[in-house]
Amino acid sequence: VKLVESGGGSVQAGGSVRLSCEVSGYASNMLCMGWFRQAPGKEREGVSTLDSDGAFDYADFVKGRFAISRDNAKRTLYLQMDSLKPEDTAMYYCAADCRGPTRMSPLYGYWGQGTQVTVSA
Repeated sequence: VKLVESGGGSVQAGGSVRLSCEVSGYASNMLCMGWFRQAPGKEREGVSTLDSDGAFDYADFVKGRFAISRDNAKRTLYLQMDSLKPEDTAMYYCAADCRGPTRMSPLYGYWGQGTQVTVSA
């Protein structure tokens, strides 16, 4: 399974960014997938997840601002990020095949290389 993220960049506070994660080597709709982020000096944390049965999670700090979705035909996972804040600045990672006690645990079998999102005040 290979994951390739895209869509990161620099944006002002209040702006929007859409991240994409293209999946190859496996049907994306059969995988539990998620978005994680890691800021410098901090641990990797779960942002949002989407399971093969449609179940999803959002971290409290993104509820109402971010939306996760999947296009099975394109084998792509998305993260729409609105109302961005400077504290959302981080490297964002796509992950597939959750193996932890919860989907938000950063214990996945496959990871992308990450895409940087920088939000300026």
